[in-house]
Amino acid sequence: MQTNDREITIEQLADLPEGKYILYDIRDEISFSYGSIPGAKHLSDIVSFAKDGKLPKDKKLILFCMYGVQSKEICEQLNDFGLDALSLRGGYSAWLRKQLVKVDRSSEIEESIRDRRKFREKLFSPFVKAVVQYEMVKPGDKIAVCISGGKDSMLMAKLFQELKRHRKFEFELVFLVMDPGYNELNRLLIENNAETLGVPIQIFETQIFDAVYQIKKSPCYLCARMRRGYLYSKAQELGCNKIALGHHFDDVIETTLMGMLWSGQMQGMMPKLHSTNFPDMELIRPMYLVREDDIKSWRDYNGLHFIQCACHFTDTCSSCRDDGVPVSKRMETKLLS
Repeated sequence: MQTNDREITIEQLADLPEGKYILYDIRDEISFSYGSIPGAKHLSDIVSFAKDGKLPKDKKLILFCMYGVQSKEICEQLNDFGLDALSLRGGYSAWLRKQLVKVDRSSEIEESIRDRRKFREKLFSPFVKAVVQYEMVKPGDKIAVCISGGKDSMLMAKLFQELKRHRKFEFELVFLVMDPGYNELNRLLIENNAETLGVPIQIFETQIFDAVYQIKKSPCYLCARMRRGYLYSKAQELGCNKIALGHHFDDVIETTLMGMLWSGQMQGMMPKLHSTNFPDMELIRPMYLVREDDIKSWRDYNGLHFIQCACHFTDTCSSCRDDGVPVSKRMETKLLS
């Protein structure tokens, strides 16, 4: 097998006999939890394992990070320990590109949501409970279902479609995607997933990521505020009276914990809010009672892969960052919780 500078391509990896290699995802825990190559083992501190002699020498070790930058450097270190280590060229992003096949799988994915033996009780039931309990959807509503491209908002779109099929009254849905400056791969992944899931998205573009990139203090806070404002404006332009965000139960807990840890105050995440800047507009969070682990199970069961945050600060894993740590306070809090 021909390799270049201890690298291996996706095609070469597919030709390797099973049992002759081990695939290691060396990204940080948060990145791994958002999705990985099937069969990969997570080991972000792989160099320590090599030093302690805990890695097998009778198999090829295939390493990957997000873009194949850090994994290539680490492979050189592992080779110094006498290990046969190769870096996956292009990393996880190269593998994701190979998955961009436009196939409508909406029927089978919807069936997994409806089936009581699968995800009806864990996803659709708590979704409906939140909608009813907090009176989120009313006759005549036109709701902008805001899709960031992650697993939560994409699932929310499917749950709204299912709710509309069971509707007891009329309401409208607009599946709205704001592109704040995604890189090419993330934009393609959003479009591909929307087609796979059968979600008719409307995309509008902004340059928010570029606007906040040079901000040193609280760039994530400013970015979130700007994104929210653009979503309200576009939804209002489209005649919507509500925007729906995909925050789930775990987000509610993490937000409360963030307030306590980073600002010394109790601040919760409400299931719905009336906008002070956009009259007659309301924000709703219908995933309020849905657990993140159940969302991940649905994602993995259906073999789906979504973007993570995708901003200029965190669109790469921490293993590919200069300082090796996540910059988002939410990411730090998620690791604690």
